[in-house]
Amino acid sequence: MPLDPTPVPTELRGMRIALLVAGGIAAYKLVDLASALTQAECQVRVAMTASAARFVGAPTFRGVTGQPVLTGMWASDGAPEPHVFLGDWAQLVLLAPATANVIARVAHGQSDDIVTATLLAARCPVVVAPAMNDAMWSKGAVQDNIATLRQRGMTVVEPEAGHLASGHVGAGRLAGPARLMEAMAEAVRSRYDLAGRRVVVTAGGTREPIDPVRFISNYSSGKMGFALAAAAADRGARVVMVTTASHPAHHGIEVRPVETAEEMLAELRERLQGADLLVMAAAVADFRPAKLADSKIRREETKRLTLDLEPIPDLVATLGGEKESAGVFRVGFAAEGSDLDAKALDKMKRKGLQAIVANDISRKDAGFGSDYNAGVVLFADGTRQEIERMTKREMADRILDLVGPRLPAMR
Repeated sequence: MPLDPTPVPTELRGMRIALLVAGGIAAYKLVDLASALTQAECQVRVAMTASAARFVGAPTFRGVTGQPVLTGMWASDGAPEPHVFLGDWAQLVLLAPATANVIARVAHGQSDDIVTATLLAARCPVVVAPAMNDAMWSKGAVQDNIATLRQRGMTVVEPEAGHLASGHVGAGRLAGPARLMEAMAEAVRSRYDLAGRRVVVTAGGTREPIDPVRFISNYSSGKMGFALAAAAADRGARVVMVTTASHPAHHGIEVRPVETAEEMLAELRERLQGADLLVMAAAVADFRPAKLADSKIRREETKRLTLDLEPIPDLVATLGGEKESAGVFRVGFAAEGSDLDAKALDKMKRKGLQAIVANDISRKDAGFGSDYNAGVVLFADGTRQEIERMTKREMADRILDLVGPRLPAMR
């Protein structure tokens, strides 16, 4: 089952894939699959039944994925419920080779090993690839169980016909790599509309130092930026969040902490290469002290303090003229107290944005520090969409609903 000639679909790149290996002779073929996915920047974790380990060893899968392999209901470090972790972690599950035995146990809801328990704990699309003797595949009991899996929303990749390990010729061979890859990609497409996309999100208010203990900042909590990053990750994107704030851990988000606008700009220049979408949700300071005091400014020694401030170069406008952001769809935010549309449109044109989200900072029930937000989304083509007050996570998904279909074709 050589996979070198079979490209990994773009939608699978960067996805978190749980490969559940059952005890059929075709188990050895999954090593190449795991290797190809890993080389395509997928994160692959493998769990095996005891029977599978009789055909291929766990160290082989660890060698090609670089990840520990689960072979029992307890992790090697003694952590409880590894099946729950794997079910939560995975964005896609592939069960292969799915023997008549494991298919029957899955259809009846059993969870007596790491493979079947993980399937019950999974919250993501599941692809099942059967492989068995042709007589077994044709039996009514097996076909009834397959029908049950389909009714429950699992994707079944039917076996191919050919020479079988038993010496017979007929339907029962594990589907080839191209069919498995396409079935997995289709399962991803049906669930994750941003699969294969690279998204960069900024969050929080920048901090511009006055002296070693004081800084100029604003009221931004970073909650809107985090909500956008989490929503994009949950929709299958590979997300980098450049942020000044602390956020809860979330699968699929690479966090790059910064403090100042200058640090944020440097990080964005590095992370924008190859990105599809930039969402500038951070509240970047407009001014910073022209000179940083080397030591703490003591009140006892200063009767009156005057700060000499200098403007900070506009991050989005600066990036817009650089090659790193070429082809990146750029979305900005505008916090305004009045004339939302007019001021946001002006800002969008000045910064060279494709879209902008405008918020009314005079509202007390949404915005800075709140778990709720509201506003209007404006696009460079003249489209306008108002978003009523809702949670920031709900608003994040609404924004991505509007932006997603406008992204350029994947490169």
